[in-house]
Amino acid sequence: MARHFLRDDDLDHHEQREVLELGLAFRDDRFLRTPLAGPRAVALLFDKPSTRTRVSFAVGVAELGGYPMLIDGASSQLGRGEPVEDTARVLDRQCAAIVWRTFAQERVEQMASASAVPVVNALTDEFHPCQVLADLMTVAQLRGGVDALPGMTLSYLGDGANNMANSYVLGGVTAGLHVRVGTPRQYQPDPAVLAKAREVAAETGGSVLVTDHRDDALAGADVIATDTWVSMGHEQTAGSRAEPFAPFQVNDSALKLAAADAVVLHCLPAYRGKEITAEVIDGPQSAVWDEAENRLHAQKALLTWLLENS
Repeated sequence: MARHFLRDDDLDHHEQREVLELGLAFRDDRFLRTPLAGPRAVALLFDKPSTRTRVSFAVGVAELGGYPMLIDGASSQLGRGEPVEDTARVLDRQCAAIVWRTFAQERVEQMASASAVPVVNALTDEFHPCQVLADLMTVAQLRGGVDALPGMTLSYLGDGANNMANSYVLGGVTAGLHVRVGTPRQYQPDPAVLAKAREVAAETGGSVLVTDHRDDALAGADVIATDTWVSMGHEQTAGSRAEPFAPFQVNDSALKLAAADAVVLHCLPAYRGKEITAEVIDGPQSAVWDEAENRLHAQKALLTWLLENS
């Protein structure tokens, strides 16, 4: 039976740890393992614009010995309305795995329900689990390994209702982190995601705090993360978001509230002067370029793990 990765809690604590450790190993040796040698093809479907996701998966599949088959969702039969399940049944006869960057989470779930090969969520409106794997790997890389993650505090400032917030909450507590979400009161995380995260946290020793007070979110934090205030598809709301989100900007005053050596993350693209200042993203505590590179290594580890456990 195929193992899929559709949201962060599709890997338990021990499985996530295996993937992160393998990701660090791939960072040290990019051609450590080649499970797609043949080459076997991996279907990479993109319904949304992408730079880091597209490049990292395409390069990653090639470095695993496979063939990255890039498919533009709009010009494929999916774009003409073919049922998702029918597309899955065609792709799984010819490909070793399916990676999809799309809109509603329901679509990747439909794909997985009909696929005999692993399906990976490369971003949906609800979750961005591959990004959080890379983020956790980046913190582990900078703090001496995966063993350093449990007990650390990760503070996310910004839109608490977007896919990054959901994935930080779920993926963070899976790693045993204390996750704090600092967000305006009207942009709270999904209650169902919070309930699941607290269930996972009870097993891993992590915790979740949601607050509309920036200082409470940041106090002593080991990691500060943020994301654009306006997610793809919500551009029409940009004007109404600037004022409520302004207090949650990651700037010099925010850094002073966190640990002196706090790591700063941003999944990119970044809007300097909005959610983060140029001084911070280009400053000495920023790890965003390691974070971007680690999409490659973390996703290679994930694909390898899914293929070996399916």
